[in-house]
Order: sequence, then structure tokens, then C-alpha cells
Amino acid sequence: MQTTDKTKYQEGAVILVNKPLTWTSFDVVRKIRNLTKAKIGHAGTLDPLATGLLICCTGKMTKKINEYQAQEKEYTGTFTLGATTPTFDKESEPENFKEITGIDEAALKAATEGFLGEIMQLPPIHSAIKQNGKPIYLLARKGVDVKVEPRKITISEFEITKIELPVVHFRVVCSTGTYIRSLANDYGAALGCGAYLSSLCRTRIGAFRLEEAIDMDAFISANSAPKTDNQ
Repeated sequence: MQTTDKTKYQEGAVILVNKPLTWTSFDVVRKIRNLTKAKIGHAGTLDPLATGLLICCTGKMTKKINEYQAQEKEYTGTFTLGATTPTFDKESEPENFKEITGIDEAALKAATEGFLGEIMQLPPIHSAIKQNGKPIYLLARKGVDVKVEPRKITISEFEITKIELPVVHFRVVCSTGTYIRSLANDYGAALGCGAYLSSLCRTRIGAFRLEEAIDMDAFISANSAPKTDNQ
């Protein structure tokens, strides 16, 4: 259970947070910093439309950020088939609509096999990767021609857990640096109908699990100054 004692955070702590939908990872860091007055950073960005495990390190534990960030990650979520989006997720409008008739459970599961193991993945141009010192998503929004290089990643598990066409539910275990948005786009291309990421939840980073995380509302409540009779 979290406490209102800010000293432990200022000295050094690892806080497992269940990031709320629409919050940026920096929103979480900023809120915790304001509440605890501690030096803080996080071990791996989650997009605003993603939820799930965000590891925040304070004080002397910020030295562990790179170690945690490098660990294997697990995600669950959904792909929506039959269209693509410029951002590979729901941040932009679907386009390039295609029929999904003929795509059955066997095809959906067979398509996952081409992504298992060590593969090269092209990151989305709407991402925080920097080019000339600026995040490329800012350049992409301005219509600047952005070039990204493929990156070597490893996907150790990729399974389709439920089918509700045009939506398919998945679980992925992957190396750091993997973009699940890119996986959605590439998976749709492999099926020949297109796909985009319609929901995402990070459920594990290394040995840290989402079940151990605290909701932000609970953290804020536990670490806010108690009201007095004069307030």
C-alpha cells in the first residue's frame, strides 16, 4: 500500500503504475513528481491510447531505468482488420478499406508465424524516434518526408486469443524496441486486408506484472495532503 511519506520516493523507489487511457507517459511522471517532489523517470513509453504497466523510478532507483527498459515485454490488445491508418492505430482515421471475406481462423493464426523469432521491423513514422534532434512524429504531422530504418527485434510469442471479426484479440511477448502498432500494420499486410491497432495493454515488463500496479487515482489519493477542517 502506498503512503503519504514522500521521503521514500525522494530517496528511491520503483512505482508500478497502471497507466490510464489518454494519459501520456509523461503525464504520469509529472503527476508523481508533483505529488512526491522526487526525481523521477519511466522505463518505456506507452502511447496515449495504450494502457497498462508503466515502471516509474524515483531518486537513486532512476539508475535502474535502462535495465528495466531492456527487459522483455508482454502486451494484449486488438487489431481491427479491413483498413489501415496513417499512425497504425486509432489516433488517425481508417483508410484503404478492404473486404475481409475469406479470412478465417486458420489464416489468422497462420499469419502470426511469419513474425516469430528475430525479424526486422520498420517503426511507424508517427513515433518518438528522433531525427535531427526532433521527434519524427512532429515532422510527419507537418508533412515532412520522414525516413526510418528497419530495426532488429524479437517476437517470442504471438497468439490470436479471440476472434470477433473485424476485430481480433492478441497476446504478444517481444523484445524492447518492438512497436505493436507496426506489428498490427504488418500483420494486416500479411493477411492482404490491412489492419490497425485498436487497443493495447502492456501486461508485463520482465518480472513486473500489471497485477502488481497501482491505479493513478489510488496513488493520487494516497499521496495527496490530507484536508484539514479549515479547507
